[in-house]
Amino acid sequence: MKGKPGKLIVFSAPSGTGKSTVAKLVLERFDNLEFSVSATTRPKREGEVDGTNYHYLKKKAFEEKIRKGGFIEYEHFFDNFYGTLLDKTEEAVNAGRNMLFDLDVRGALNLKKIFPDRSLLIFLKPPSLKELKKRLQNRNSEDDRTLKERLERAEFELSLAHEFDREVVNDDLQRAVDEVTAVITEFLSKK
Repeated sequence: MKGKPGKLIVFSAPSGTGKSTVAKLVLERFDNLEFSVSATTRPKREGEVDGTNYHYLKKKAFEEKIRKGGFIEYEHFFDNFYGTLLDKTEEAVNAGRNMLFDLDVRGALNLKKIFPDRSLLIFLKPPSLKELKKRLQNRNSEDDRTLKERLERAEFELSLAHEFDREVVNDDLQRAVDEVTAVITEFLSKK
């Protein structure tokens, strides 16, 4: 390993909390932070680039990596696998690159187990479950069953927020981005 090892910043949040928006705005503020590229078995769409949008793997190769413990976390939905590659994360840390991850709660906690001193877990919280329900309903993309499932999952995720290094309430986007930026700046400045 040459130089200082990289650091890993992880965002987790219930669906509808604004995690992707916060991540995008935070990334714009840092020259030394890059977004982690996940692996998937879904087909590449027109204009997508392997290694930029996703690391595209055949299903058999993905399943083999699962068997060998090659993922920090992975999920299977809509007949495709998605996951965070352990080897790519280790390469980034060893090369001194700082990475931003968008992971579910279990994936975030697993990453912390693997890289305890190199990772910062940030949990983005909605102002309330009532507000989260309103945000999800305003998307107009949820039927009643899906909405109920997302809210139940949000309650589970919120029950684990205390296990994260920092909790930030996204009640005002600019304030939340500023707070997250300050937390990351402090973390990256530590040895």
